[in-house]
Amino acid sequence: MKIVAIIPARMESSRFPGKPLVDILGKTMVEHVWLRTKMSKLLDEVWVATPNKEIFDVVEKFGGKAIMTRPDHTMAMDRLAEANETILADLVVNVQGDEPLIYPEMIDAITKPLAEDDSYACGTLVQKITDLSEVEDRNRVKVVRDGKGDALFYSREPIPSKAKTKEPISHYKMVCVYPIRRESLRDFTNWGMAPLETIESIDLLRFLEHGAKVKVVETEQETFNVDTEADLIRVREIMRNDPLFKTYQ
Repeated sequence: MKIVAIIPARMESSRFPGKPLVDILGKTMVEHVWLRTKMSKLLDEVWVATPNKEIFDVVEKFGGKAIMTRPDHTMAMDRLAEANETILADLVVNVQGDEPLIYPEMIDAITKPLAEDDSYACGTLVQKITDLSEVEDRNRVKVVRDGKGDALFYSREPIPSKAKTKEPISHYKMVCVYPIRRESLRDFTNWGMAPLETIESIDLLRFLEHGAKVKVVETEQETFNVDTEADLIRVREIMRNDPLFKTYQ
C-alpha cells in the first residue's frame, strides 16, 4: 500500500490571505508542516498541492515536492483528489498547511487504523478542547461521535449544545489531519458539494451526508492551527519552546 501525505496550501485564504508563506522563527509555515510531516513512520512520500506558483517555488527551494493544481477548488479535499490523479497513492493523508505544530505521531495515530480497516472511507483526528473560548470560536471545527466512536457530525457551532443541561460537557475539535482512500477521494469529487458541507464549510460532511463511515481517533497531543493573525502570534510563542522544532531548526 502506497501511503502519501498531501499538504494543500493556497495564498487566497479568506480568513488570512498568504498564510502558507508567513514566517515562523525563520521558516515559512508550509515548510514547518512539510518537515514535521516527513517524520511520520508510515508515509512513503510528502507533497504540497497548490494553485500558486510562489508556494510551488518556495517548496522546491527548501527541497520539498510540490504539484500544481487548479485555482478553482472550493474545498481542500478536491485539491487532494486532483493531485492524487498524478501521485496515485492508495491512502492519501491530508495534512492542512496551517498546522505548523503538528506531530508525526498524530499522523501515524489516525493513518494506521485506516490502513488496517478498509470499511472506513476517511479518518479524522480529534482533540479535547481545554480552552473554553475555542468552543464558541467558528474557526475551530467541533466533532461529535456516535455510539461506536465514529464521526456523527462536524460543526463550527458549539456542539453538543449546553442549552438543556448545566452538567459539564466535553467538547472536541478536529485536528486537520485525515487519511482518505483513493477510491473515496474519487467518490468525493463525483458527488459534488453537499448541502450541510456547504452550510458549515467542512468538507468531511460530504462523506457523512452520503453514508460513508469516518473513523475518529482522539489525541492528547496539542496542536494549534493558524486561521488569524492572533493565532500566528500564539504559534510563534509556542514554537520557541517546542521540542520537535529544536530537532530541525
